[in-house]
Amino acid sequence: MERLINKVRVCRAERDISQDTLAKAVGVARQTIVAIEGGDYSPSVALALKIARHFNKPVEEVFSLKETDL
Repeated sequence: MERLINKVRVCRAERDISQDTLAKAVGVARQTIVAIEGGDYSPSVALALKIARHFNKPVEEVFSLKETDL
């Protein structure tokens, strides 16, 4: 099985922006960014693309799949 992992927190740190700033830029609530960063929520393709675009990175650089053991 695969699990979606992300580097949203790392990207935010590189740009020194808050969760709230990112959330407003991509049109979601801050809690959505919290959930994405924590791995508790997988964003839609559209939201993943918006987040990657905000950081001027390919989506594959921000989001990726990781094999997990069940």
